[in-house]
Amino acid sequence: MRNDRLAYEILSVVAEIPAGKVATYGQIARLIGREKNSRLVAKVLSQAELYGEYPCHRVVNHAGRLAPGWWEQGRLLQEEGVGLKDAMHVDMKKYAWDCE
Repeated sequence: MRNDRLAYEILSVVAEIPAGKVATYGQIARLIGREKNSRLVAKVLSQAELYGEYPCHRVVNHAGRLAPGWWEQGRLLQEEGVGLKDAMHVDMKKYAWDCE
């Protein structure tokens, strides 16, 4: 990632998501003032280990779908008390982070 400041801005929002809740890529983009950049948020989160430890498992898409190929995400969420509707989706009505 070439813009470390932007990465840390995104990751600082991710760090605020409480255990037991999830946020969406779009929600994080809105919170940093870049509402049309949800894909940028996803890109930063895919490289988050370069910046330290952040609870990136608490971020899902707008429909509550877990990140494709990241099989541990569901387990990590369930350990925090987040229930899944099925193997790949969080119940957004119940577990969405209400920060806006």
